Amino acid sequence: MTMTLQFADALASVSVPVPSRLEAFAATVVVDRPTLLIDASRVALQYRALKAGLGHADIHYAVKANPTREIISTLVSLGSHFDAASRGEIELCLSLGAHPAHISFGNTVKRAGDIAFAHAAGIDLFAADAEAELDKIAANAPGAQVYIRLIVETSEADWPLSRKFGCDRDMALALLDHARTIGLRPVGFSFHVGSQTRKSSMWGVTLDVMAGIWHAAIAAGHDLTVLNIGGGFPAFYGEAIEAPTAYAAGVMAQVDARFGKVARVMAEPGRGLVAEAGLIVAECLLVSRKSARDMHRWVYLDIGRFSGLAETEGEAIRYEFITSRDGDATGPCIMAGPSCDSADVLYEKRPVMLPLSLQAGDRVLIRNTGAYTSAYSSVGFNGFPPLDVMVI
Repeated sequence: MTMTLQFADALASVSVPVPSRLEAFAATVVVDRPTLLIDASRVALQYRALKAGLGHADIHYAVKANPTREIISTLVSLGSHFDAASRGEIELCLSLGAHPAHISFGNTVKRAGDIAFAHAAGIDLFAADAEAELDKIAANAPGAQVYIRLIVETSEADWPLSRKFGCDRDMALALLDHARTIGLRPVGFSFHVGSQTRKSSMWGVTLDVMAGIWHAAIAAGHDLTVLNIGGGFPAFYGEAIEAPTAYAAGVMAQVDARFGKVARVMAEPGRGLVAEAGLIVAECLLVSRKSARDMHRWVYLDIGRFSGLAETEGEAIRYEFITSRDGDATGPCIMAGPSCDSADVLYEKRPVMLPLSLQAGDRVLIRNTGAYTSAYSSVGFNGFPPLDVMVI
């Protein structure tokens, strides 16, 4: 369920940091299950900041990061474009006023019927990384524009995205030729540097490789007009990151230096657009130890890996926690979710420091959780309900 709420006039008239705005509302809201609070104005602020740095590049919001309708509506009103991974995401964007020409079908693994649906709806830009996928597009969206996704094998991201998507240089060049042969319009390349690439300078190594493939394709006679630089734009999880405008400008300066003048540059921020616009209201269910010798307490929350915190897998994303007992003496904790699954452990390799006074029933707020939380919690595993969402 998604509800749109209004702040009291007093709160709305005070200029405070966005996390404080969310936390102030969290202090007054009554919930009976884990709930994600979304500040739509923060999404708009972040969009404008990223767009200022990206300049001539079009933002294609990665809908999969958070498909909440109010977020999509806000971005449509700002002129955003969208990266859709499925028919469902395409239908969502179209229903909220997005223009078909502003939507790309960026998943490289698509159902034939969904390609046909997208093409009939006016979408003309599709991703592929295999010959069979190009054949599928040609059969169901004849004459469409396609870009080839390149595999990234050198990444400095906190969460590299390798192997599942993309192809290497030689195959990419061959796919451009094949696309042209079967009547498609091959227009360029896409890649993804990896999720949570914390510094713009970390893009350099990947951009060097991608630019080499770009120029090889041009030398081979391909008229490339589209460069999709993907996502990777970071959110704050406790480690310093550049401000969004400076970060985006830093990335674009490197892109322009390596690729030269490109007719159309696309960027696909997801996390970097919505993560910091979200705050989860959760509850501590239990604090315990496994033995008298145990150095660490176990803290069990009413939200876990199967109900919204999937990105704690491998402890890749480390969220910040706020409690009403902050300021008390702290000690290390292993954090876990509520389900009867032994894999539902959030942080164990690097325990979290929490107040020693923390106890069952205490409210726990989880900062910067607007991305990949509600989107991952659509199934009620163990009977626990999906993460609720409130938009303020």
